[in-house]
Amino acid sequence: MDSYELARYIEETDSISKPWMLVQLRILKLQERRSTLSDTEYMAALTELHEDLMNLGEWWKGQEDKVF
Repeated sequence: MDSYELARYIEETDSISKPWMLVQLRILKLQERRSTLSDTEYMAALTELHEDLMNLGEWWKGQEDKVF
């Protein structure tokens, strides 16, 4: 699945309010741009993505059935 297909899926399933889906989209977009980035730029973007993902915390606890 490429970023375009994932973006369409997010729109079609009304998942724009699901932050983990947006992180996945950002990861795909970063992978697609990898060849145009220096190692430093890539690592900075990847570090930022990781930090954003970790900041989501354990938001799913208690609502696993609803969000997964």
